Amino acid sequence: MRLRHLVFGLNVGGTFSVATWNINGVKARIDALLAWLAEAKPDIVGLQEIKSVDEGFPRLEVEALGYHVETHGQKGFNGVALLSRVSPLEVMRRLPGDESDEQARYIEGAYPFGTRIIRVGCLYLPNGNPLGTEKFPYKLSWMKRLEQHAAGRLALEEIFILCGDYNVIPQAEDCAEPDQWVGDALFQPESRQAYGRLINLGFTDAVRAVTGAPHVYTFWDYQAGAYQKNNGIRIDHALLSPEAAQRLRHVRIDSHVRGWEKPSDHVPVVVSLAA
Repeated sequence: MRLRHLVFGLNVGGTFSVATWNINGVKARIDALLAWLAEAKPDIVGLQEIKSVDEGFPRLEVEALGYHVETHGQKGFNGVALLSRVSPLEVMRRLPGDESDEQARYIEGAYPFGTRIIRVGCLYLPNGNPLGTEKFPYKLSWMKRLEQHAAGRLALEEIFILCGDYNVIPQAEDCAEPDQWVGDALFQPESRQAYGRLINLGFTDAVRAVTGAPHVYTFWDYQAGAYQKNNGIRIDHALLSPEAAQRLRHVRIDSHVRGWEKPSDHVPVVVSLAA
């Protein structure tokens, strides 16, 4: 089965787009990234798992397409970046709450948006596997820190999008075969409850705000023909503050990118807001 973009909601003029994509190694996927940027033309993009130190990011190629680049990198794994058509007013690297945490998993930028600003937080939430190791408590403590930070940002009453690879399957309908995920950190009750607490702060899950359709996924494993069988999961989320949610116009999942040569196992999610 060949998947194409999945587009939900009303597509009206005068929109501003914010996208999230776990690129799974920016150097390995640079051709796909450049092709997608040229095709989709998003205004702001949050990338996760760039797997590159800051100075190693292929910024010249991206800048040639008209994007400003901000990175928070780490050698070999993790790493996040923000690409934008305008320069940010401010950038914050690293999630607050634990100065000893050296993993590069969060970057946030504020950008001019008419007479207001739009703030975009880009996150690569810990996977948490295998269960029974220190990785799962780290995931939950990271989510607690994220909740505390997000609550502070919501209090600013800004247009705020908190997007990225959450490594959380929120509900059974967000995976093709729920039984396969029962013993996985992505589908544990504690992970899903922490995601729910984040939503309950006042966020709107952009995808679920515009569609309740089944079989809506953002990740397909490389093994066993998962993409061709549409055996996927939805773990890449864009959460909207009330000020962003009231501007929501449509959401697009660029599933066709998964069928490109040397693809990431994730695909872009693009949120369009009224400009």
